Amino acid sequence: MTASSDVIVRDRPGAPELHAERGINTALLGMLLFIASEVMFFAGLFAVYFNIRASHPRWPPEGAEHFGVNPIVLVATGLLILSSFTLQWGIWRIRRDDRTGMNRALVITLVLGVLFLVLQGIDYSILYGEGIRLNSGIFGSLFYTMTGFHGAHVFGGVVGISVMLLRGLAGQFSARHHVAVEAVSIYWHFVDVVWIALFTTLYVLR
Repeated sequence: MTASSDVIVRDRPGAPELHAERGINTALLGMLLFIASEVMFFAGLFAVYFNIRASHPRWPPEGAEHFGVNPIVLVATGLLILSSFTLQWGIWRIRRDDRTGMNRALVITLVLGVLFLVLQGIDYSILYGEGIRLNSGIFGSLFYTMTGFHGAHVFGGVVGISVMLLRGLAGQFSARHHVAVEAVSIYWHFVDVVWIALFTTLYVLR
C-alpha cells in the first residue's frame, strides 16, 4: 500500500490491468517520521550533556577521571558498524530476489546486534565496579541515560530484525515486495549513527 492511490494502466484493449505505484510507501514514510522524532529526542539528550559539560570546568568530574575507551567498547562499536553493512548486504540480496542471501544477512546482523548488547552489559558491570553508577553523580546519570536509551533502541532493532527473519524464512519477501525489510534497515542504520555520535562524545571527547 502506498501513500497515493495506484494508477491503472492498460497497454492495449483487453490487456490485463497493471498497477503503477506512485509516491512513497506508507511503511517507509512512517519509519522516516518516527526516526525524525527520535533525532529530536537524542538531540535533546546531547544538548543537555554539552550544556552540563560546559558548566563544569573539570570534565569528567571527580570520580570518573579514569573513564575512557576500553577494548570492550571498541569491539562493541566495531560489531555494530559491521552489522549495518551486513544488513545492507541483505537488502541488496533481496532486491535481486535472493531470499536465502537476505536471510543469511539477517541472521548475521541479528547475532551482531545481540553481541553488542551483551558487551554493553559487560561494560556497565565494569563501570559499576569502578564506582561509575547511575546515582554516583551527574556524569554517571548522563552516561547511563544516553547509552541506556540507545541500548533500548538496539533491542527494538533486534526484535524488528527477528521478525523480518521469521517472515523471510516463511518466504514472504521478494524483489518486488520487501518494503518492511527496507524500513527496518533504515531504523538500524539510524541506531548505528547514533552510537557513533555517543561513542565519540562520551568515550573519545569526554
